[in-house]
Amino acid sequence: MPAFRCELPVRFDDVDFAGIVYYPRFFHYFHLALEEMFRARGGERGYIEVIEDERIGFPAVRAECDYRAPLKFGDVAEVEMTLEHMGEKSARIRYEVSRKGIERIVCAVGKVTCAFVDLDKFRAVKAEGKAREVFLSLAAPHPATV
Repeated sequence: MPAFRCELPVRFDDVDFAGIVYYPRFFHYFHLALEEMFRARGGERGYIEVIEDERIGFPAVRAECDYRAPLKFGDVAEVEMTLEHMGEKSARIRYEVSRKGIERIVCAVGKVTCAFVDLDKFRAVKAEGKAREVFLSLAAPHPATV
């Protein structure tokens, strides 16, 4: 179950005058996928529960994206997430956005590093509890050693 995938429709307000997805919208897609992943793997209130009840947030402290092919209004973007690194107080997620269709076309590949932050003190904290569990669900299983 490591990778998480979700589909997002490319909406009219996602595109620029050239008719393609405006580049910062990919970062919005990344965040929408994060919320969907928490809903799928952390329960219906997964993301809200962690933020409101546990008072833990995940602000991005580093973000990057390589753009490879355009997405247009009416396309369906498939976003795949995997955990690239889990640190003591942060996690780095790799995102791959593809155009869904007969032929899968990779449109963007990005990485976002999120810090685990106590929302009351706004300080980095050790990644624990439900949030850590949900992030670790994205990790690829390690091959067995012989």
